[in-house]
Amino acid sequence: MTRPDFVYLASQSPRRRQLLEQLGVRHELLLPNADGDIAEDAEAIEEVLGGESPATYVARVTGLKLDAAAARRVRRGLPPAPVLCSDTTVALGRRIYGKPQDAADAARMLRELSGTTHRVLTAVAVQQGRRRFAAVSVSRVRFAGLSAAQIRAYVASGEPMGKAGAYAVQGRAAAWIEHIAGSYSGIMGLPAFETAQLLRAAGIKV
Repeated sequence: MTRPDFVYLASQSPRRRQLLEQLGVRHELLLPNADGDIAEDAEAIEEVLGGESPATYVARVTGLKLDAAAARRVRRGLPPAPVLCSDTTVALGRRIYGKPQDAADAARMLRELSGTTHRVLTAVAVQQGRRRFAAVSVSRVRFAGLSAAQIRAYVASGEPMGKAGAYAVQGRAAAWIEHIAGSYSGIMGLPAFETAQLLRAAGIKV
């Protein structure tokens, strides 16, 4: 059997593309709603179920996104190759912080994370034929206390939007991070170590 020499990346995140390039993995984007594709309800996929732990949530959402991406590849008649999906969430205790709905929601999240040590959980999953490989990376991030003015200025920059927990570790929020324990690439959105292991298991040279 011929070894695949690329993967499909089912993510719009430029950071995930950058991290795959860092690993030397050739990839093609496999995004929803392109080329007249049928609509896929991302909001429904990302809805939190009652009583769900952050680790269970992020693994389940990643699996659902991977199901949708694998079906998308078949529907579009694209050549077989592994499909990679990833999802990141921030958690304070069992409370899950996804992407902020608006500026007020972003400010609320930042106020609650201010001065805390919270977790960043990133699940990654790879589908190769009928086989699926998955892992969850968990890191801890310690935020300094944030003033109301700092939060207002950061929200006004627009950077929190589209980011789990309303911040980007590689952006301006880096100035508030006192300590990180875990995977920096995982906090960015794609844990390099776990991703490399899964891709090797799927037959991709890393």
